[in-house]
Amino acid sequence: MINQADLGTQYLALKGEIDAALSRVLASGQYVGGPEVAGLESEFAAFCGVPHAVAVGSGTDALRFVLMAAGVGERARKGGAAPAADEVITSPMTFIATTEAISQAGARPVFVDIDPISFNLDPARLEAAMTPRTRAIVPVHLYGQTADMDPILALAGRRGVAVIEDACQAHGALYKGKTAGALADAAGFSFYPTKNLGACGEGGIAVTARAEIAARVRHLRDHGQVEKYRHVEEGYTGRLDALQAAILRIKLKRLAGWNERRRALAARYRQALQDLVGRSALLSLPAEMPWARHVFHLYPVRIEGRETIRTGLRERGIDTGIHYPVPLHLQAAYAGMGLGPGSFPHAEKAASEVVTLPLYPELKDEQVDRIASTLRDLLAGR
Repeated sequence: MINQADLGTQYLALKGEIDAALSRVLASGQYVGGPEVAGLESEFAAFCGVPHAVAVGSGTDALRFVLMAAGVGERARKGGAAPAADEVITSPMTFIATTEAISQAGARPVFVDIDPISFNLDPARLEAAMTPRTRAIVPVHLYGQTADMDPILALAGRRGVAVIEDACQAHGALYKGKTAGALADAAGFSFYPTKNLGACGEGGIAVTARAEIAARVRHLRDHGQVEKYRHVEEGYTGRLDALQAAILRIKLKRLAGWNERRRALAARYRQALQDLVGRSALLSLPAEMPWARHVFHLYPVRIEGRETIRTGLRERGIDTGIHYPVPLHLQAAYAGMGLGPGSFPHAEKAASEVVTLPLYPELKDEQVDRIASTLRDLLAGR
């Protein structure tokens, strides 16, 4: 079976370094925080080209904490206004962690439809969704490609609202030559194991050029402490453990090379499949937008009648995924928003057609060729 990811192979390639790092941390007795976490923060900040990085327990923590640090939901949390008085605009085509972070910060998510080519939030639809209660915009850099940030930032600047990047799928992606995480007020990244930079467990990091946001995130992740047993507010258990930090520091050294490999595999898929687009049930391949350098966290293709094709691939030993089958406005968790089918047609259509093909650095060229050849046969009805 060719799986969607192969984490075991990646570990075996780094086994000596990882095992030595784990032994070092275990022998130190310092399992939460400490030099490994501080080292990761410094190195990841340099990777993104920003002065501050704060390691946390998950990508959801990173997004929630930077939203709170930017002042989102402050009135609701302090009881000065009705709950969810603040609004934060984002995309309905993302994992629920994006909107969980917004809600848990004390705000209400507001959706804007996607651009059907990039799958990211459509800046042209943004201003119409803004109200006097809009406090922030959270563009999601979906599948490894940044949103079109310049028009988003320009509008946010005119309206005086924060912009927080959901960069959980975009480690190392570029927008006009600038790294994801360095494009707005702050950003959140996930280190979930299957990400381009993945831990052997949960993890995340918040990055920012604003010292006051970094400082607030640091005490939010640690029960509101500014020093031991001195709490300036209620916070959270949102720290990254030292074992994960040690593993991530080893992997970070390889991230640029791994991203290049992902790009090469994506180019191989495109070469093998692009002639089918428009003359078969294969509706599209992922597009690299003019402003972007895509790092292909996932390889999403759009297929009409996808379940028949997915079943055929599975029967031939090829695993696929769907990211994401139900846009957030149609999830039961958000039924109270009253947004039915047809509310965001581009997101809904993409959700009904997207199939993610296997793509990870350890995938072999001949495996890509086999996947592409099998997909061609199935699309031809053989």
